[in-house]
Amino acid sequence: MATRMRSDAVAPGVVASAEPVANGGSRADLCIMTGDRFYSVFETVAGFAAIGWNTRGISSFRLPAGTAHEAERALLRRLPDAQLVSPPPQVQAVIDDALRYFSGARVDFAQVPVDLGPQQPFFDRVYAAVRALGWGETATYGAIAKLLDAGPEFARDVGQAMAANPVPLIVPCHRVTAANGKIGGFSAPGGSLSKARMLEIEGVEVRDGIVTRNLPQLGLGF
Repeated sequence: MATRMRSDAVAPGVVASAEPVANGGSRADLCIMTGDRFYSVFETVAGFAAIGWNTRGISSFRLPAGTAHEAERALLRRLPDAQLVSPPPQVQAVIDDALRYFSGARVDFAQVPVDLGPQQPFFDRVYAAVRALGWGETATYGAIAKLLDAGPEFARDVGQAMAANPVPLIVPCHRVTAANGKIGGFSAPGGSLSKARMLEIEGVEVRDGIVTRNLPQLGLGF
């Protein structure tokens, strides 16, 4: 993924930060990028989102929040040394797909390169399994554990991996639910309500925090 670039224009949907830097300009004015961590903030129909990347792939994604500042602050908690820049074409393509997703278009993020950073080996396996969930396909924490040949006690570990997921939407943790159809928790802005809205975008009916459609999950029959 190419990252060294110059762009004096802000790409469509991208929000330029007014945060000052030492030379008296703004961080959006930086045209020479040093280091290897970068980010951008952009507006969707659902609110302001943020994306972080490096030379290996997308390393952070913050789901839509109420303000650009909130989205930026959430991303910088994970990537405190990242530089705000206009995204290169490969990252802009992911942003464009995110804009389309929150507008209701069917989008597949399965091939987006990611860099999740150091993870527990089990978490790595969980993220790989969850990336295989397609549009509108859901699985319970227990189903993911069983798919990985782990016992039911590992359902809690799956939940922990979902809560720690650095790139929600790209690793679609919103498609992983609790037992008995309960939607389960969600650490993004808006909590479980945001999770329900994302599932509803994909045609999954949610009523009172319960996934109501009666379909097998992940082909496992439960």
